[in-house]
Amino acid sequence: MRSDSTMRRDEGADGVLERALDVLQCFSDDEPALSAAVIAERTGLATSTLHRLLTRLTALGLLARAPGHRYTIGVRLWELGELSPLSVRLRETALPLMVRLYEATAENVHLAVLDAPTPERATALYVGRVTGQTSIPTLSRMGGRHPLHTTGVGKALLATREEDWLAEYFSTPLVRETTHSITTEDVLRSELALARRRGYATTREEMTLGNISVAAPLGRVAGLPPAAIGMVVRLERADERRLAALVTQAAADLTRILRDEHPTQ
Repeated sequence: MRSDSTMRRDEGADGVLERALDVLQCFSDDEPALSAAVIAERTGLATSTLHRLLTRLTALGLLARAPGHRYTIGVRLWELGELSPLSVRLRETALPLMVRLYEATAENVHLAVLDAPTPERATALYVGRVTGQTSIPTLSRMGGRHPLHTTGVGKALLATREEDWLAEYFSTPLVRETTHSITTEDVLRSELALARRRGYATTREEMTLGNISVAAPLGRVAGLPPAAIGMVVRLERADERRLAALVTQAAADLTRILRDEHPTQ
């Protein structure tokens, strides 16, 4: 049983924020709507505490009620998220270039940034996506995450990292997503060296079977995390040379535009 002092501390501002974040992090792609019982089980919060928190989060628009006595992420939370520089600066600036890539190929176009609390926990966070009915199905979505070592944008981001960072990154075993995933440090390092020389990275059926991805990193832009733009196409119709020329030009153009918008940074 928790002591009275622990309970009082939990009622402070820090405790409330942490509990609210615990609740919000219960939701996922696979489970966008959850019941209070499921949230209680995942957070370990007492029923009375969770009820008060759910009521408050709903009143603030951070959660919304859904059919079946369930909750979803609220419109207010989405609205606030759209104020992030990843949305108002990076994605909105990149969108015309991404549409241009799509119109030239009718294939998936992705924009991702490096989200790295630590190198061991780093992922590619997808902040933009343009796709169509004839594009190959992918697992990506805006706001979704995928491993760095199995995605084109992820490899492009890895190719920008310094040796000390990579040493920490490789200290954690790499997960095999498909039979073609590269999980050996020496082999992946060779791929990254090739990506640096060519200016773009590739994957072949390393995240999803039947596709190839080609991606290029943006140059460093003040105020934004490392970013990369890429395309995912069906393996049988992939023209790597053409795709590489398109994505490297798009990455260069986007870098220039972003820097021109904030020349004093």
